[in-house]
Amino acid sequence: MTKILITGINECIGKRAAELAQARGWEVRGLLLSDINDSQKLEKACLGVDVVLHAAEMTKEGGKLKDFQKVNVDGAVEVARAASKAGVKTLIHMSSVLVYGFDYSNHITEDGKLGTDKNPYCQTKIEAELAVLKYNQPPQLGVVIIRAGDVYGPGSIPWVVRPVSMMRQNTFACVNDGKGVMNHVYIDNLVEAIFLAIEKQPYGEIFNITDGSETSWKEYFTRLAAIVDQPPPFSLPKDEIKLFLQLRHQGQKLFRKEADILPESVDFMSRPYAYSIAKAKNLLNYQPKIDINEGMQLTKQWLQQQ
Repeated sequence: MTKILITGINECIGKRAAELAQARGWEVRGLLLSDINDSQKLEKACLGVDVVLHAAEMTKEGGKLKDFQKVNVDGAVEVARAASKAGVKTLIHMSSVLVYGFDYSNHITEDGKLGTDKNPYCQTKIEAELAVLKYNQPPQLGVVIIRAGDVYGPGSIPWVVRPVSMMRQNTFACVNDGKGVMNHVYIDNLVEAIFLAIEKQPYGEIFNITDGSETSWKEYFTRLAAIVDQPPPFSLPKDEIKLFLQLRHQGQKLFRKEADILPESVDFMSRPYAYSIAKAKNLLNYQPKIDINEGMQLTKQWLQQQ
């Protein structure tokens, strides 16, 4: 029986990975996001474990760099150190395609240029990859990095819950007529890629994981609106939306309210191109099984249950 420890087990990726691992008959342990900087808890949780899936992360579009570094970099190092000390065989580190930033080449591969944007999420995901790869020392601990696309489906806050909430309040808009590519990956497809990496053990490798579909932002959000009986979202120029959100954010800070959406979110929703998943197909035999039609239906069922 495979024994797996999942960090961030109460979040979208961690929760679904736990459910599907249990369905395979694996023994699952879990840690919350708040635990990943606690070396004693980590070391205890790693004892007797075969695989660690590090899925916990800070995922805001913006904020203070030091807050992101504590979670995304320092936390990742603590997880890798504890796994190595406990004799864990495999560490799957969840990263993001956002390591390429917001201005990248079409069909960029894993050895493509990393982003130089000053966004704290993008910056710390790059730093975390470099830090964790230092612990790749098979046949002791072997590390695999998964750069996930835009994860949608049950439990997805940024790509399902929040936009749906805004659509229902008539406050959601596409950026620049929804041009560019939404590199979606249905949650179960992503977990399948994680399990393939655990099985095939391509230690030291990095993989882009998306559904492999070049769906425009407009098409994705139009589909999302349709499953909750909302009209297709309207569109505004990027600069106009960003200015509105900046003014809104300033107003929220004035009244000491936490921002529900940050101006930086516009950059995340206007990325131009697709990421290549050829490496995952070749080395992992990854084939996304759930297309956007089925994925949206499953998302609709989940939203109705909620």
